[in-house]
Amino acid sequence: MSEQQDTYVVGDEQDLYEKRKKVFSKKVSGRFNNLRVLSVWLLLGLYYGLPWLSWNGQQAVLFDLPARKFHLFGLTFFPQDFIFLTLLLIIAAMALFFFTTVAGRLWCGYACPQTVWTEVFIWMERLAEGDRNKQLKLDKQPWNFEKIRKRVAKHSLWLIFALFTGYTFVGYFTPITELTDKILTLSTGPWETFWVLFYSFATWGNAGMLREQVCIYMCPYARFQSSMFDKDTLIIAYDEKRGEDRGPRKKDMPKEEYEAKGLGDCIDCMQCVHVCPTGIDIRDGLQYECIACAACIDACDEVMDKMGYEPGLIRYTTENRDNGKEVKLIRGKTIGYGSVLLLMSLIFVLAVWLRTPLELDIIKDRNRLYLTTAEGFIENIYNLRIVNKDQVDHTYTIDITGHSELLYQGPKTVTVVAGGVMTVPVRVSIDPINLTGRTEKLTVRMQSVHDESMAINQSTNFIGPVKRR
Repeated sequence: MSEQQDTYVVGDEQDLYEKRKKVFSKKVSGRFNNLRVLSVWLLLGLYYGLPWLSWNGQQAVLFDLPARKFHLFGLTFFPQDFIFLTLLLIIAAMALFFFTTVAGRLWCGYACPQTVWTEVFIWMERLAEGDRNKQLKLDKQPWNFEKIRKRVAKHSLWLIFALFTGYTFVGYFTPITELTDKILTLSTGPWETFWVLFYSFATWGNAGMLREQVCIYMCPYARFQSSMFDKDTLIIAYDEKRGEDRGPRKKDMPKEEYEAKGLGDCIDCMQCVHVCPTGIDIRDGLQYECIACAACIDACDEVMDKMGYEPGLIRYTTENRDNGKEVKLIRGKTIGYGSVLLLMSLIFVLAVWLRTPLELDIIKDRNRLYLTTAEGFIENIYNLRIVNKDQVDHTYTIDITGHSELLYQGPKTVTVVAGGVMTVPVRVSIDPINLTGRTEKLTVRMQSVHDESMAINQSTNFIGPVKRR
């Protein structure tokens, strides 16, 4: 039997990684574009405006990391309030899951920071280089004065806006007015300088240079969002039954005439591809690269209107709707995600509403369990760590109960400044004859003299000698 050998055919060499094809998206107008522009204005207005908003004489939103205080519209949170951050993250995750199940990638198309800042950078690019056709022409032409001038103008606009973005970001951690004075006098600290430049570079790189690459390759949401989709999830889809076969035709051609040639309503103008910020063809079906921005819907509807056809060749729809089935908003996933979202939101609101802006930690002296005074009394030493989480100064009364014969040595009242922390040493003595066991339960009560509802009770142990029989 003859020995067979494998035969290898050497063909054209192929790159392991496909080279990036630049996406030059065309300007589009329409109802969904108007919604997206409105969303950009609102979100950027919040981002750039919040640091300048004052509340009770101080910055409304300030994350003061050196002081470990987080100010949010009159509320001051401390590291001990980490539970609130946990609840917020759970609420954000559940909201993302819920809205994705109902409306698909609504977040990606209208509210994601990558989408929002990319929209602004594309607008500045068009301002410097023109719309899609001019950008394509400029990209292909050799380097000359015109190309250098336009590219320098574009990147200058990008860098100025990116620096302003980085400056605003640091303004959430350093008071914005203080940061402004430091920048104007070139006296910013090393960390402030680093984070302004770092966030500026990240904005310039992500929104200006990488753009759709972030959505396609870097964002994990694009990969796992399909697990939240079902047949009733809102998606953007091309009506293949109505649109195929594709082909050009005269504007005034009657429907019967082009249908007789086997053509559908799609004239294969490629406008849906040209306006897509990720460069995909929605006519190829649902793809994970689609961010549901609806630019293709606006572009297609505009073409359909010019041709005199019915709009909606590309539209928001669901798989069940396309198959002629009933669309169910209330279903297992929406009930599950919605219930958890509602429950966690209620817990968060109640926790903040019932939160007492006063915290008391009782730290017992660890050097000795107890002392015996010259009078023969048993004495315990405590450090009361008082945190005033309110926005105003408070004077608190200190009252220790739990034993009828105890002697208290320490201040009766203390004043703690707004957002301040104070440690107060106190001594408690009890006659050993009156001790019923080695430990006694004591209660420390603190109450504001300005607001009776601001009070807190904390328990601790009084330790004495072992009783001998």
